[in-house]
Amino acid sequence: MLFDEKFRRPDGIQRLVKELWDISQETGPIRLMEICGTHTMAIAKAGLRSLLPPSIQLLSGPGCPVCVTPAGAIDEILRLSGLPDVILASYGDLLRVPGSVRGDTLLRRRALGAQVQTVYSPMEALEIAVQHPDQEVIFLGVGFETTAPGTAACILEAKEQGASNFSVLCLLKSTEPALRALIHAPDFAVDGFLCPGHVAVITGSDAFAFLPREFGLPAVVSGFEPADLLFSIYRLAEMLRQKAPALENEYTRLVCPEGNPAAQSAMERVFLPTDSLWRGLGTIPNSGLALREAFSPWDAAKKFGFSPSPTVELAGCQCGEVIRGACRPEQCPLFGRVCTPADPVGPCMVSGEGACAAAYRYQT
Repeated sequence: MLFDEKFRRPDGIQRLVKELWDISQETGPIRLMEICGTHTMAIAKAGLRSLLPPSIQLLSGPGCPVCVTPAGAIDEILRLSGLPDVILASYGDLLRVPGSVRGDTLLRRRALGAQVQTVYSPMEALEIAVQHPDQEVIFLGVGFETTAPGTAACILEAKEQGASNFSVLCLLKSTEPALRALIHAPDFAVDGFLCPGHVAVITGSDAFAFLPREFGLPAVVSGFEPADLLFSIYRLAEMLRQKAPALENEYTRLVCPEGNPAAQSAMERVFLPTDSLWRGLGTIPNSGLALREAFSPWDAAKKFGFSPSPTVELAGCQCGEVIRGACRPEQCPLFGRVCTPADPVGPCMVSGEGACAAAYRYQT
């Protein structure tokens, strides 16, 4: 109802923008961070920054799963692509992400003869394994809580079918530990968070209650329409003006406080928390998802080995700083010069959810 009442009428949008300008006169500078790649692209595409007063700054955080996957992990994925009788199945964005050597991507390896296929779901990868019983099929499981339930369901199905030639390289990550690490970083300077609606569909909006409760930071779970985001920004600014940080769920159309119990149950059955390396944030305890021992036959890391270097990154790329909100894409010396979507240096320029790709495409 809120969406229909406030967002479908231009005069309502105009009032929101005016109120934001009024609030900014009282609060001074406000730095807000979205932690969802879809939010990042929606904000840029709609030109929302141009509507805001200069004192309200929007930053992009660690919300793009491809972007937070470090170069060392990409190097190991490239190694797997060279194994005989192995088919890699991946979401499309990952195919163009370079490792520690510029230009060396899964797309390049495929052109040189590696068996790399683009899929839209892990179940498609399992179908490929069924169709090619004489080859090993590895699904590259990259994502957050949004894609984790589907990956869990696929692993359960693979076990049910006895698909011994199928495995998952589990690079899934959890949102809350990353936010905690971000907040504890010495250069953290964010006043409030736009929380990811897609993740909250699974986890529930209550999963972000720790932000105001423990850190005094206002948080709004937001939808993805431009007016969703504008209204969420307004609520964050108003909470800062009132000095009353809280958690609000703007995306009530799809998000409930407790989330999706069935999805959570599938994740709990298949995965357990593990330490994970993030680009820009380092190793964060219990921020990754690993397969439980019962599913080790479908664990690609155990089948083929997986030991990414924690230190290798492409020289000059500031994707890690962009992910932390310490650097705007335009402030990277490579942005738009050496690094473009046609010839990207780092994953923030590759991914359709990357902050650099959004800034370059829409010139925000």
